[in-house]
Amino acid sequence: MDGLSITLIGLGILALLVLFAGAKTVPQGYNYTVERFGKYTRTLKPGLNLIVPFIDSVGKKINVMEQVLDVPHQEVITRDNASITANGVTFYQILDAAAAAYEVSNLENAILNLTMTNIRTVMGSMDLDELLSNRDEINHRLLKVVDTAVSPWGVKITRIEIKDIDPPKDLVDSMGRQMKAEREKRAAILEAEGRRQSAILQAEGAKQAQVLEAEGRKEAAFRDAEARERSAEAEAKATTMVSDAIASGSVQAINYFVANNYIEALGKIATSPNQKVLMLPLEAASVIGSIGGIAEIARETFGGAAPSTPVRPSRPPSAGQS
Repeated sequence: MDGLSITLIGLGILALLVLFAGAKTVPQGYNYTVERFGKYTRTLKPGLNLIVPFIDSVGKKINVMEQVLDVPHQEVITRDNASITANGVTFYQILDAAAAAYEVSNLENAILNLTMTNIRTVMGSMDLDELLSNRDEINHRLLKVVDTAVSPWGVKITRIEIKDIDPPKDLVDSMGRQMKAEREKRAAILEAEGRRQSAILQAEGAKQAQVLEAEGRKEAAFRDAEARERSAEAEAKATTMVSDAIASGSVQAINYFVANNYIEALGKIATSPNQKVLMLPLEAASVIGSIGGIAEIARETFGGAAPSTPVRPSRPPSAGQS
């Protein structure tokens, strides 16, 4: 081989070396910074990229995927002077590789210390009860403060979560006793309220029963009065008719009136529960005569004939009869 061939082969090998030196492959999820004589010039995105060999070089390899950072336990004093320990977790993502590489040194340590400081600030401004019951508010406030602080570094804080809040053991015991007393208080209140409601319902029921009973008595009294009124009207009507008959000169009407009352009185005497022997020192002929008067009234009223067999009065026995 002559010198020209050797030179061409050397130049070809050199060109290949230069090409390989200038070709850079960036994996997915990463950004590379390019430095020319130590100064940042541009950022290489995922894929095949070309740089000027021997002049440009890869500076920082930045992971732009979302990353998680554990926040260790730290002591916090709340606004009401309660001492607690808390830890958490921070999620962040690099949006600007150049800013994350050149605006801050040791990015993870900076984010961690910033988060820890703000945890003490945010949680220290709250009472213990508020702190234990408002974790969402704590997370929101931490996210807002830390995200604003790291934005010049090209970093986005996506989430901050408080994992554990551990009060001292004596404080936990006190809270347990307080919770037990509160539950017993609520149970006593509910029991008293139940008794009160029961008493109210019983009183309402008794009141309603009395009202219904009074209405029943009122209705019964009204019915009794109405019955007595109807009876009095009937009695008055009967008396009027008898009076009219007497006024017209009918002796039979008088006999009927007297006989009717006479027979009713005898019936009441005979049906008395303690009556065993009935003494009649009375004139039975008077009764028979009254019955005859009734017959006369019937004949005059209905126009019937006289009965075929007349009723003969009999003398009553002189002694009592059973």
